[in-house]
Amino acid sequence: MTAEGSTFAQRTLGQQLRALREKAKVSQAQAGEALGASPQTIGRLEEGFSWRSANDLRMNALCDLYNASDEERKVILALARETRIAARRGGGWWQPHLDRNTTEFDLYAAAEEQAVRLTAWAVIRLPVLVRTPEYCRAVAWTESPNAPAEQIEARVQRELKRQARLQDPAFTAEVFVSEAALREEWGGPAVMADQHDYLAEMNDLPNVSIRLVPFATRTHIGALIGSFSLLEFPTMPNTRMTQPPIVHIEEHVGDLYLERAKEVAPYQSAVAKLRRSASTRLARADSETPESVR
Repeated sequence: MTAEGSTFAQRTLGQQLRALREKAKVSQAQAGEALGASPQTIGRLEEGFSWRSANDLRMNALCDLYNASDEERKVILALARETRIAARRGGGWWQPHLDRNTTEFDLYAAAEEQAVRLTAWAVIRLPVLVRTPEYCRAVAWTESPNAPAEQIEARVQRELKRQARLQDPAFTAEVFVSEAALREEWGGPAVMADQHDYLAEMNDLPNVSIRLVPFATRTHIGALIGSFSLLEFPTMPNTRMTQPPIVHIEEHVGDLYLERAKEVAPYQSAVAKLRRSASTRLARADSETPESVR
């Protein structure tokens, strides 16, 4: 059974509330008592339901109970506000990069942490989960050439930390890479050569598949759409419902999250078509001869 009524904003708020509660070693019964609600209400709130419970008064009460930091409280209140907005408009989320930069909270990373499967189509930039540190730095400096070095390094370390997700056998990553993404020289030829070797290394993991869509491929769906990630989620323990998948599209000025079934379906169809178009071989960015990647 799919949780159709739950929006991405609600689910993300619930995940963050659960994390704070567990860190504070507070039970759902104790949290419910603080709100004058049942433990079941707390459980539904943490699984992305009961959005009417996500008012600022209740969120502040939970943050007090969980000894949340000022930054954590700021994230919770922002998510609660977006939850109310999303519930009224029926889902979907546009996050300008300006909003993202006001906090250390990474919305996409939080969703990725909860997902059980990632399917990505990379046109120019490789997904963070399969980047080398130098590739991460090259992208970061290109996007923020005037940023302080320590800010760039902090971003790189956050991105590298996310790669631990690939070590979880319960998580599956399927990445389709346009040949253009391997020929674009992020950081120069040496960085890209190392990056290609790293892709081969990652492809050896049993839960990771990285496949190339070469220039020589006849007309394929990837030529018509930009990079995207499709995230799929597990069944929730309390309600036994499956959280709907989301599509993440990263743009220059912000991130778009799609969750309505009619918006996600075309990307699911695109994934099926990419599987038919993709080769089992990757080509080095500096070579015309494809090399086998196992």
